[in-house]
Amino acid sequence: MLCINLDRTPLEQAAAVLSVFGAPTVQRPEPLFEQYWSERIQHIIGSYVRETGRPVERMTRQDRLAVLGRLEEARVFAVRRAAPVVAGDLRVSRSTVYGLLAELRSPNAKDRP
Repeated sequence: MLCINLDRTPLEQAAAVLSVFGAPTVQRPEPLFEQYWSERIQHIIGSYVRETGRPVERMTRQDRLAVLGRLEEARVFAVRRAAPVVAGDLRVSRSTVYGLLAELRSPNAKDRP
């Protein structure tokens, strides 16, 4: 039988330092990633799909209005040519996106539930 006494403190400290680098606990800063607006579109649509459990192909008009509302709040449509990208991700035509946006932006849209 062989018995080795070893102080594990330096190894545990090294593991703690390495775990800080390997598992970031802070979310990424937004200003650095504002240029990745197509990634933001996919993130917003994906989070809506996960929340509702309804895939993009089965979204109703109300679902699409809700997603476009979230995208509007995120100021995605301030980026030039964002509507065609949104249309592709939602699997609808550009004219559908523009029509839903017009409906969403209309003054009486605030009265709807």
